Amino acid sequence: MKEILTPREAVEFIRDGAALALGGFGSYCGPDALLEALRQRYTETETPRGLTIVTGISTGDNTLEDRGMNRIAMEGLVDTAIVGHFANAPKFSALAGGNVIAAYTLPLGVMVHLFRAAAGKKPGVFTKVGLGTFADPRNEGCKGNARAVRQGRDVVELLDINGEEVLFYPTIPLDICLLRGTYADEDGNISIEHEGLTGSELEIAAAVHNHSGTVIVQVEDIVRRGSIHPRKVRIHGSLVDYVVKTPSPDLHMQNYATSVYLPALTGELRCVTKGIEPMKMGLRKIIARRGAMELIPGCVINLGIGIPSGVGIIANEEGIAATLSLESGPIGGVPLEGTGFAGSMNPENINSICDTFDLYDGGFLDMTFLGAAEIDERGNVNVSKFGNRCPGPGGLINISQNTPKVFFMGGFTAGKQRIEVTGGKLNIIEDGPKMKFIKEVQQITFSADYARGMGQEVTYITERAVFRLTGSGIMLTEIAPGVELERDILAHMGFCPLIAEDLKVMDGRIFREGKMGLENDRAGV
Repeated sequence: MKEILTPREAVEFIRDGAALALGGFGSYCGPDALLEALRQRYTETETPRGLTIVTGISTGDNTLEDRGMNRIAMEGLVDTAIVGHFANAPKFSALAGGNVIAAYTLPLGVMVHLFRAAAGKKPGVFTKVGLGTFADPRNEGCKGNARAVRQGRDVVELLDINGEEVLFYPTIPLDICLLRGTYADEDGNISIEHEGLTGSELEIAAAVHNHSGTVIVQVEDIVRRGSIHPRKVRIHGSLVDYVVKTPSPDLHMQNYATSVYLPALTGELRCVTKGIEPMKMGLRKIIARRGAMELIPGCVINLGIGIPSGVGIIANEEGIAATLSLESGPIGGVPLEGTGFAGSMNPENINSICDTFDLYDGGFLDMTFLGAAEIDERGNVNVSKFGNRCPGPGGLINISQNTPKVFFMGGFTAGKQRIEVTGGKLNIIEDGPKMKFIKEVQQITFSADYARGMGQEVTYITERAVFRLTGSGIMLTEIAPGVELERDILAHMGFCPLIAEDLKVMDGRIFREGKMGLENDRAGV
């Protein structure tokens, strides 16, 4: 029988200076019971110290609550973090922003493939993902803050293979991991049927086990030997060292957005999607509607968090038959928004995150809708660093560099603003004080030069203006009804964009209540 430990007993295996891999993805699959036990151990004993935390997407609910990796945001406990994205755990992210820890931010697809590479004892990951961006060692080499620069560790190299530029990300040795599943049987076989996602649990467990490390898995409950169907076993017991039964449901929520189990997220049941309320008219709906106008029947698309996720809501409302894919693994269904993002109601398929990025890197997607925090005159986009904050790129680099049609979406300005829709026109009462279209982005998460070289079609969608990437920069192609070009657009940009000779007014249906009728538009496409 596999040894069953309490959370506190389990975290005693974590030693000073260990490389600790964590499972989970945003609101999902976080081993909170183990993270809480680690927090308590460090509070009481000031050990372990100097950990290197390795994970794909930080777990957390985007607040300062003690959830996910916020629980271990403690000076001295952590020395270094190598992640794909920090922002879900603001307390932990603040350690990086304040140079309390050394922070390295890698493309998410590279992170999860590094787990697979480590499992197979391969030297690392060879890929073009990251060329021309901040990940490129000719720029910042994934070093997210000054402490990482001072540390002098190189997590990526530029190579020439058969006359082509390629990035090499070396394998990261791992000592121990904290993972999560649904059930463990007496032999330590782990299932994940109540989880909304299929994360990197298997790859992490194999990476740690095959390097003589310690694999610890938190589960809801322990069941008898043979109770778990073989096809439901995500991690075989031979890879698992210790099992921990969660002491409280609050430390094993399906996701941080809800305290109840939602079977429609796992495919156990299907909910009635027509019952999903339409978005209210406003800035987010306007932008999501304009994005949804780009959909064609049968296309396979990816949606980013925030405003881009609204494209799925609009597609459902308008009855557009597009296949939605999330970087977290679900294909099909209706993606959740907000804290619940990364899960999908009524998914057709839930791939593992590693498999999903194999698909994305290979050109699986027809188009993608992503967020944008800063856009410059060259067309570069930044979503990964702002001042001292270094949240990281998440999956944006993998997705944006390998998809033929890329749509960046967001408000035209940032900060407090008052924008109304009246009489089918946009009325800007108070504009946001911060420019998003600036002369030069602080960090290149999306390289416009790389996109030009690959022949990608790139569009930037806001509530009042639409731009397209050209060989010379970005070109204004559409403006919203009711908007004045000089007053409402050019006066709020850090550069003067190219302006199309046939500058158009955005489709008036975007700014009116009721369905747009996009399903009928596409009936003959």
